Amino acid sequence: MSETTELQAAELWVDRGARRYAPGELLTGGYRLAGWRDIELTAIELSVLWYTAGQGEEDFFVHHFERRREATLPVRRHETPHQFETFLPASPLSHDGQIVKVCWAVRLRGFFRGGRQRVIEAPFWLALPTDKPLPEAAGAEGASP
Repeated sequence: MSETTELQAAELWVDRGARRYAPGELLTGGYRLAGWRDIELTAIELSVLWYTAGQGEEDFFVHHFERRREATLPVRRHETPHQFETFLPASPLSHDGQIVKVCWAVRLRGFFRGGRQRVIEAPFWLALPTDKPLPEAAGAEGASP
């Protein structure tokens, strides 16, 4: 199997998909390393974070962080989905403006021998409870398998 196919085999999700989450709500999800385990994976980092996109300087902040080194990663034949959870903060709220966007995501970064890295993300929307629909950008990505 090609390296590209193997690298795409890792999965990351938030349990209720890319839906709206309220401040203080418990965000849960999981990941499977799958093919990443077969190509000299040395560590993984899982982050729940927000970042800005658009005009001007970009901001970035990690709200929740986990790091696992090779010795603590499961053997592939015994791998079950790894679960994570964190209570979401009060701010910043997601924003889909024309000049700046505030984006929330769960990010899984794999570190491989030789200095290679791969990243996958599952976006979600942090907002006050309301009847307004989610912007199209939040979409259905990151849905539970």
